[in-house]
Amino acid sequence: MREVAEQFGVRGALRRLGGEYDLNFRGETAEGDVIVKAMRPQGEPALVEQQCAAIRHALAADPALPLPRLLPAGEARLWREATDEAGQRRMVWAQRAFAGIPMGEAGPQSPAVLSELGALTARLDLALRDFAVTPAPDAAKWDLTRAGWIKPHLDLLEGPRRARVAGIVAAYEALAPALDRLPRQTLHNDLNDFNILVEPRLGGPARISGVIDFGDMTMGPRVCEIAIAAAYAILDHETPEAALAAFVAGYHAVSALSAEEIDLIWPLTRMRLAVSVVNSTIEARDRPDDPYVTISQAPAWRLLENAAIDGELMGPRLRNACGLPVTDAAGRIAAWIAGQRGRFAPVLGRPLDDLPAGSLAVAEATVPQNPFHLRADEARHLGAGIGVTAEWWLGHYGEPRLVYTDKAFRKGPWLASNRRTIHMAVDIFAPAGEPVRAPLAGRVALAENRTGHLDYGGVVILEHRTPDGDVFHTLYGHLAAKVAAGLTPGQEIAAGEAFAELGPAEENGGWEPHLHFQLALTLDGMGHDWPGVADPDDWALWQAICPNPAALLNLPDERVAYRPVDEEALLAERKARFGANLKLSYERPVTFLRGWRHHLFDTMGRPYLDAYNNVPHVGHAHPRIRAVAMDQLARMNSNTRYLHPAPMALAERLTAKLPKELEICFFVNSGSEANELALRLARAASGGYDIVTPDHGYHGNTTGAIDISAYKFNKPNMGGRKPWVQLVDVADDYRGRFRRDDPDRALHYARQVDGALAAIAARGGKVAGFIAETFPSVGGQIIPPPGYLAAVYERIRAAGGICIADEVQTGLGRLGDYYFGFEQQQVRPDIVVLGKPLGNGHPIGAVITTRAIAERFAEGPEYFSTFGGSNLSCRIASEVLDIVEEEGLSANARAMGEQLLSGLRTLAQDHPVIGDVRGIGLFLGLELVEDRDTLEPATEAAAHVMNRLREMRILVGREGPADNILKIRPPLTIAADDVGMILDRLRICLREVEAARR
Repeated sequence: MREVAEQFGVRGALRRLGGEYDLNFRGETAEGDVIVKAMRPQGEPALVEQQCAAIRHALAADPALPLPRLLPAGEARLWREATDEAGQRRMVWAQRAFAGIPMGEAGPQSPAVLSELGALTARLDLALRDFAVTPAPDAAKWDLTRAGWIKPHLDLLEGPRRARVAGIVAAYEALAPALDRLPRQTLHNDLNDFNILVEPRLGGPARISGVIDFGDMTMGPRVCEIAIAAAYAILDHETPEAALAAFVAGYHAVSALSAEEIDLIWPLTRMRLAVSVVNSTIEARDRPDDPYVTISQAPAWRLLENAAIDGELMGPRLRNACGLPVTDAAGRIAAWIAGQRGRFAPVLGRPLDDLPAGSLAVAEATVPQNPFHLRADEARHLGAGIGVTAEWWLGHYGEPRLVYTDKAFRKGPWLASNRRTIHMAVDIFAPAGEPVRAPLAGRVALAENRTGHLDYGGVVILEHRTPDGDVFHTLYGHLAAKVAAGLTPGQEIAAGEAFAELGPAEENGGWEPHLHFQLALTLDGMGHDWPGVADPDDWALWQAICPNPAALLNLPDERVAYRPVDEEALLAERKARFGANLKLSYERPVTFLRGWRHHLFDTMGRPYLDAYNNVPHVGHAHPRIRAVAMDQLARMNSNTRYLHPAPMALAERLTAKLPKELEICFFVNSGSEANELALRLARAASGGYDIVTPDHGYHGNTTGAIDISAYKFNKPNMGGRKPWVQLVDVADDYRGRFRRDDPDRALHYARQVDGALAAIAARGGKVAGFIAETFPSVGGQIIPPPGYLAAVYERIRAAGGICIADEVQTGLGRLGDYYFGFEQQQVRPDIVVLGKPLGNGHPIGAVITTRAIAERFAEGPEYFSTFGGSNLSCRIASEVLDIVEEEGLSANARAMGEQLLSGLRTLAQDHPVIGDVRGIGLFLGLELVEDRDTLEPATEAAAHVMNRLREMRILVGREGPADNILKIRPPLTIAADDVGMILDRLRICLREVEAARR
C-alpha cells in the first residue's frame, strides 16, 4: 500500500482511519495532507470511477460544495491497483484531505450549524439530481426505500428493543405508498456524522468543511437523503426536535419541500436509525473485534428510546419550521374563524370588549414572589397581586408568566432548565358560578375533572367543524367539578348553549375563578391533554397550533395579545442614550426583568443561573430586604445629621465581626466612595500621600480610585500611573514570577514593597499606605500565598504607612471559613472597606478603622455623605448581616465552594485547557491556558466558554490581565443542584474548546 501511495505524492508513514469495508489512510504530500482510499477487496473499477464522476459532476454544478478534490495517479487515471497485506487486490485512489474533524467526534452542533448542514444537503441533492448512478451491491442495505430487509432480523434484538423497532418498521411500511409516489434521483445516501467534517471554532459556530465517502450512492426520493443526514445530525442532541427542525428548515430554504415530504421525514429518520442498530448488531456478531461497526449504535439507541420526543408533533413542528401551515386544514380553519369574528355567541353570556386587562407577565408582575413556587394564596388572588380591583377582567394570550412553577412545567433537571411560561389561551376572570357557553355549535370531545393542585379542575374540550368539514377544537378550563358528570363524549352542544360554569378555587385547581379559553387547529401531539403553556423556545410552533382565540370571543386580536418587550428597540435606545464605553455583558446581550436568590429571568421567563453577581450577596429579591425597605420608606429616609438607631445598630453589628481595634465606622454610598475615604483617612493619619498597591488592582470608578487602580489607569487614554502610586506584583503564585514550587514565594512578593518604598523616598515622597483587594479579583481571582499580607503590612507600618483591606469582593462570609479575607492571611488591617454587597445591591458602603486614625482625620474639615448612613441604607445592611447568619450562608458558601472546587479539579484532570483551579468559598477562579508548561493564556477559549455558558443560561465572568480566567462568585444562596449544572455545562464547553484546538 505504501508504494502505491507514493504514486499520489505521499511521503512518510500512513495513518489508518476508520471504515466499514474500505481501508482509509491519511498521509502527507508536499501540497498538504491527503486521504488514500483502498477499496474493498475485488471491487470493480467502475465503482471507483462512478464515485469520482459523481464528485466531479457535483462540483461542476456547484463549485463551492465542500467535496473531495481528487488526485490523479498518472496516465489520466484516478486510481491504481494494489495488493493489501492479506494478498487481496484493491483499487487505490486519493483526494485532498479536509481541515476539521468528523462531526461525530465534535459532538452535537448548534442550530446554526445544523441549518447550514441542511442547506448543504439540499445543494448536494440539487447538484446530483441529473447524475445517473448504478448503486454498489453493498449500498442496498442503506437504501431507505428497501429498508424493510431488517424485519426478519428483529429477533437479534432484546425484547423491549425488538418491540420498539418492530413498531418503527410497521410505521415505515404504512408510509411506503407515499414514498413510492415521490420522484427519485441520485443520493449520496450516507451523510452520517462521520462523513460530515466540521471545523469547530471558538467564538462562533463550527464550519462544515467537507463531505466524504460517496461509496453508498443510490437512487431514491430526496426525503431519504434528508432522513439519513438528519438521523445522525441530531444524535445525542439535548433538544433533538429543535435540532431536526433547524436542519430541515435549512434544507427547505435552499430547495423547497412539500408538506407530504416533510411529514415523511421523522418516520424515515427513525427507520434509518433502526437499520443502523440492526445492521450493527449483525456486524458485531460477525466482526466482534471491529469497533467501527458499532460506532453509532449507543447514540442511535438513545435517540430511538428517548421518551420525551413527541413523534406525533414532529410533522407539525417541521412544517412550521419551513413556514408551512401545521396541517393542510390549519390555514383554512384560521381564515374561516377570522371571517366569522363578531358572529359567535358570547362564551360568558356578555360582551367582553369593555373589560379591563391585567398582566401577569414577567415584565409587569411580581407574582409569584418566588418564581419557583406559587403560593396557594397567590393563585387564589391573582388580580389583587397585580393591582386589578375589577371582578371581571381579561388576561393576555401569548403572555410569558412565572406563575407556572410546578415541576411539570420544567423541561430539564435543574431550576435553570427550560420551562414552559407562555400562556396559550385567553383568561376571562369572572365570579365562580358564571355559566360558560359554546361560541358555536360543537360536540363534547372530553369532559373531566382534573383534581391536581394548579391543574384545570373541571375541563371540557369541544370539537367543531367548519362548513367545509375541517375540524378544530376549543378548550374550557377551570370549570366547576360537576361538569365531568354532566357531559358525555359525543354530546351535541348548540351555539350559545350553557354547558358548564366557572368553578370556585376549591374545584378549579386552586386558582382565582376564571375561564381558560384555548383554540387548537390540530390535536396532533396533544390528543386531549393539551398544554396550556408553551416553552419560549417552542413558541413559534405552539402559536401556529393554538393561535390567538380572540375572534371566537368577538374581540380584535390586539385586544388580548401580549406585546412583548422589544429587545432590539431597547438595545438601540441604549446605544442612542448611553456612552459607548458603558458595556453590556456577553456577545449577545440579555435582558433581565426578575430575580430570585441566585437566578435571573429574561423577558420570556427563561431562568438563568447567576454564578457571577456578587453584589446580591444574599440573593436577588430577598423578601426580608424588600420588607425592611418598604417599612423604612413608609417612615422616613434621612441622613446622619440626625440621630437614628439604624446607623448605630449597623455599626455595632459590623464592629462585632472585626478586630476590636477597628471600632469607628463611616457609611458611604459605594465601594468607590469608601476607597476614596480610605485614602483620605490614610493620608491624614500618616502625613504621607504616596500609595503602594498591587498591579492590575481595581478599587472603583471615581478619580481617586482610578488613580490607584492599575486595571483602569493602564488602559488607553487613561494617563497611566501617577508618580505617587507605586506598583508591586499581584501575589500570583500560579503564573507570577514566584510560584508554588518556591516555599518563600510570599516573602519574595512582599519584598517588592521594599523597592516601592525606596522609590517613594527617592522622589522625596512619604508613604500614606498600602491598599489591596485582599484576594485580587480583576487580577484573576488570586489567593495570595500564606504570610504574604503579614510581611507586606510589617513593611508598610515600619515606614509609617496605613494598611487598607479592600473587602468589597471577599467580605461578609463569602469565603465560608472566613468572614473577611484578611482573616485567611492572619493580619489586622488599619482600615477595612466594604461595598454594595453590604446592601445586597442597595447603594451603601462602609469604612471601618481605628479610633486613632479617625481622630487624626477629624482634625480636618467636616466629613459628610448625603446618602451615606441613611437610615434606609443602614437598616437594609443590618438585615443583610442578619440573613447571612440566620440562613447559614457562610456555611453554605463553604460547602458549595468545596463542592465546586472538587468538581473543577476533576474537570482539570480531563481537560488540559484548565491550567489552574483556585479559590476559597464562593470566590473561585478557573484559569485557561493554551499550554500547561508555557502558561500561554487561552483568552479566546475563556471568551468562548463564558459566552457558551450564557447560551446555556449560566452567568459567569472573565478576568485577569489576559482575560483568560473564568470568575465564579455567585450569591451565597447557591445550592448543590446548581453546582451540578455549572460542572455539567462546563464539561460541554471544555469539550468544544478542545475540539476546536485539534
